[in-house]
Amino acid sequence: MATIFSFFSGSGFLDLGFEHSGFKVAMVNEYHKPFMEAYQYSRKALKLQKPEYGYYLNSIEDFVGEGGLVSELSSNVRTSQSNGELVGFIGGPPCPDFSVGGKNKGQEGVNGRLTRTYVNCIVEHKPDFFLFENVKGLWRTARHREFYEEMKVKLQGEGYVLTENLINCIQYGAPQDRDRILLFGIKKGHVDNLLCEESLDSMLIDEEYFNWHTRTKFTREESIGYKGWPESEPFVIDSEKTKPRGIRAELTIEYWFKKNNVHEHINASHHFQPKSARFQEVEEGDTSKKSFKRLHRWRYSPTAAYGNNEVHLHPYKARRLSVAEALAIQSLPANFALPPTMTLSNMFKTIGNGVPYLAGRGVAETINDFLALIRKS
Repeated sequence: MATIFSFFSGSGFLDLGFEHSGFKVAMVNEYHKPFMEAYQYSRKALKLQKPEYGYYLNSIEDFVGEGGLVSELSSNVRTSQSNGELVGFIGGPPCPDFSVGGKNKGQEGVNGRLTRTYVNCIVEHKPDFFLFENVKGLWRTARHREFYEEMKVKLQGEGYVLTENLINCIQYGAPQDRDRILLFGIKKGHVDNLLCEESLDSMLIDEEYFNWHTRTKFTREESIGYKGWPESEPFVIDSEKTKPRGIRAELTIEYWFKKNNVHEHINASHHFQPKSARFQEVEEGDTSKKSFKRLHRWRYSPTAAYGNNEVHLHPYKARRLSVAEALAIQSLPANFALPPTMTLSNMFKTIGNGVPYLAGRGVAETINDFLALIRKS
C-alpha cells in the first residue's frame, strides 16, 4: 500500500481522487481554516476514516528548517516507511504568482515562495515519491520556467528520478478546459531494477514505463480541439436546447448538472446574485469577456476561476452558478458537498483552487500503475 501525505490540501479534491484509487491519506495539511473545516465535513459525509496522523492547520513552512513541526513530520514519515509502506507527498502550492492572469510575481511572491518551500520539504523528509501540481504559466513564462528547472535540478540532485507533463483536465473527463503542469518524482533506489541505464543517468523516467496518457479518456483533438462545439446564442431563461450531434455529451456541463442532480444538491441554493443588469445581455456560450462569462449547456466550462472579477453565469438561469453546479464542473461525486455554514466567498475560492476530481483520480491511477511495475521488477 502507498501512503499519502497531503500539502496545500484545500477541501480535498485531489486527495479524494488518490483515495478512490487505492492510496491511504495519512496526513492532511492546509493553512486556511475554512478549507480545512470543509475537508473534514466532506470526509465525514463520505464516511471516510480520519487520516492516521490527523489534520495540520498550519503553514508548510512549519515543516522545514527550524519549523516547530519538522521532527513530528519526519517521525510520521519514517513510521510509515518502517511499516513497509511507500510514502508519497502530494501538493499544488498556491499558483497566483505564476499564473498569466494572476499576480505574476513568480518565486518572489508570497505564494510563489511556497513552491520552493514544498521542494525543500520533499528534500528534507525524503518521501519515496512525490507529485507537484501547478499552472502552465510555470512552464510558459521564461523567468518562471527558469525557476522551475532549478527546482527540478535540485530534486534530481537529491536522488529523485523525474517525469513531467502538461495535461488538460478535460482529457480525464472533467467538463472543463484547465491546463496543469504535473511533475512526478521517485527515489532512484526504487527504480534501479526497472529503468535502463540511460534513464538512470539522465534521472528521467522513460515514457515506456510512466505514460501520462494511459489513464486519459480523451485526446486534446477530440475534446477542446473539436471544431463542432456550439457557438454563442441568445440567452433565454429556462429555455430547452437539444444536444448537437457529434459532441461528447459527457464533457458538457448540462450532462454533469443532471448527473449530479444539482437542483437537489445540499449546495443548490448557494450562489451569488449578479448586482449588474448587464449580465442578462450576455449570450449563452459567450465566455470571451474578462468578467461576465455565460456558459453553454452543451459545451465544457472554461477554467473554474471564480475570483479576480471573473463571473460565471448559468446557461439558462438569470443568476451565477451555484456551488452545487461548480462542484459538478469540478467533476466531483454527486454526494460531495461543502458545509452550508461556509461563506460563499470561501466556497467558490476552494472550488476554484481545487484539482478536478477526475483529473486527480486519473493521475493517481497512473502513479499506481507505475508503482505496480516497480513491485514486479
